[in-house]
Amino acid sequence: MLEPPRPSGRVTGPAATDQAPVAPPAGDTDAGTGQTRGMRPLDIHHVSINVPDVGEAVAFYTGTLGGTRRADRPDFGFDGAWIDLGGSQVHLLGATTPPALGQHFAIRVADLDAVVAELRDGGTDVADPTAVGPGRQTFLTDPAGNTVELYELVDDAPAP
Repeated sequence: MLEPPRPSGRVTGPAATDQAPVAPPAGDTDAGTGQTRGMRPLDIHHVSINVPDVGEAVAFYTGTLGGTRRADRPDFGFDGAWIDLGGSQVHLLGATTPPALGQHFAIRVADLDAVVAELRDGGTDVADPTAVGPGRQTFLTDPAGNTVELYELVDDAPAP
């Protein structure tokens, strides 16, 4: 049985190219913020990434990046693992990694220079940190080819 299509949250079809995005009716957003009243993001709970070798990815995200493997992942019928990284999680899905086209996620760290030195001492290839907005960032790739950003906030401004 075919499942009905799921809404994507974006405009498709002729309206996507012929018209400007439709604004919510007056009164459906907070003044000045554009934030809808019903949707109030609190945090990112998790990101999911594809990895062809779950065991290798678990070793990287726990051993190299300091995460902790969770024991509460249900059996979804496919290989995977859940890793705690600070207050968020990365969900590893046993599947082919898509081409790297800029997609990534960021892990916030307290001391980027110390982290980069530790990773390099352990043999991980890490780019040199660069300034961006109110912080500094660097990038590395996991064993499956997924891009991971490491980010350090260097002033009291909120992280981007």
